[in-house]
Amino acid sequence: MYEKTQNQSAMLSTKDDETPSEGTRTHVSEVPMFDQKTTKRLLRKLDWHLLPFMSLIYLLCFLDRTNIGNARLDSLEQDLNLKGLQYNDCLAILFPFYIAAEIPSNMMMKRIRPSVWLTFIMVAWSACMIAQGFVKNYSGLMATRVFLGVFEGGLFPGVNYYELHHECGFRMALFFSAATLAGAFGGILARCIAEMSGVGGLSAWSWIFILEGLLSILVSFSAYWAIHDYPSTAGFLTEKERDEVERRLAVDHGQLSNHFDVKYVWQAIGDWKIYIFMLIFMAGFAPIYSLSMFIPTIIKGMGYSANNAQLMSVPPYVFACFFTIGASWYADRARQRGIFLLGFQLVAILGFALLAASGNATVQYIGTVLAAVGVYPQIPLGLAWNGANIGGSLKRGTGIAMQVMGGNCGGIIASYVYLTRDGPRYVTGHSILIGIVGMAFFLTLFMTIWCRRENARRDAVAQQVGSHELTEEQKILERELADGAPWFRYTI
Repeated sequence: MYEKTQNQSAMLSTKDDETPSEGTRTHVSEVPMFDQKTTKRLLRKLDWHLLPFMSLIYLLCFLDRTNIGNARLDSLEQDLNLKGLQYNDCLAILFPFYIAAEIPSNMMMKRIRPSVWLTFIMVAWSACMIAQGFVKNYSGLMATRVFLGVFEGGLFPGVNYYELHHECGFRMALFFSAATLAGAFGGILARCIAEMSGVGGLSAWSWIFILEGLLSILVSFSAYWAIHDYPSTAGFLTEKERDEVERRLAVDHGQLSNHFDVKYVWQAIGDWKIYIFMLIFMAGFAPIYSLSMFIPTIIKGMGYSANNAQLMSVPPYVFACFFTIGASWYADRARQRGIFLLGFQLVAILGFALLAASGNATVQYIGTVLAAVGVYPQIPLGLAWNGANIGGSLKRGTGIAMQVMGGNCGGIIASYVYLTRDGPRYVTGHSILIGIVGMAFFLTLFMTIWCRRENARRDAVAQQVGSHELTEEQKILERELADGAPWFRYTI
């Protein structure tokens, strides 16, 4: 789904140095055009031109997807006469369409320039968000959420076009931290917009959707010029820099197979390890979506007023942002992912346990902060870990696509974790999330142990055979094995 072509791969897949990637030991003979100092300067240049705007788009996307949690505190359910599980249904309906849109959107990325396609879907989802501010009943809200899912579903494949994968874990964390900032920004904005209740005959929740949709549509007007399609057309690069970026993209492909062949797609579909990573990813996104859509409601249940609950929802996201970036920075340097994941999963379990076990508002709020700190770093860590442990460009792209689709299934689960009948403590919901994160913990522990043992086994075999440079014929033969190649080593 995310296969690259030499001319149509984006620029963030370049590495910070000329060492082999953490998941493979490749044999490349291409001679770098730039020295280490010049290369770092080039990478920083790429980062400054690509990451900020793409992160801003993702921030707005996540904000528009989850601001219904803030709107709920401003009489959304009462005004639309929502009963029973209807509010939860409106949350859940977005995700099947979000998931279904990913592959068609990726196909459109191949037919239409990224700048054109991403601008189109951003304008479209912004229009859906504005329309959501004018709905009058349950059916209207369901319809707008369907179309919001259809158009927002194309963003992540579009961003993945920029190849934020395993060699760029820190960059991936910077990008995903936009989701935490969306939560913080959403709480502050919702508190300010609450003062507009009654303006134009509309409730405050309507203005939350309308104004945040207008903000997204204003940013989308600049997307066409801000998004760079290919290295060859990036105006901020010199001719030599363009050549170096394309060379590094070719080197990044490594000796594992990068040519399209459906057998590599089937390799990914038949790889049991990817399904475990899918479950770990789903168990990460389930609590993230649960918090992002319900954290204002949870905090209000602690005894705070609606307006104060909007503001109190900000600090957990700020702490989560700090730890999301910091954890990936350390993980990149340690060349490890599993141990970091295990640590944050334990933090998340502790946070939800405090929420479930105590009726004290202070303890519950501390639990909310710990839960947010524990769950958000899991996404960039999990995505980088899976990507690093899949050999071959096409198999890796398919495996990451499977992981992302599995993760978004967590959004469907999250929509029904916190039910109105369980409020204000939501002990059942917190307990469910403890179980989900606990499952991820044991799966992560299993994969960490398995990867260590498999690496040790391959090292032992290599010692017996003796180290020697692979011939071109051996490289061609062994690249068919993807991460099953004898010289591939898993990230632990």
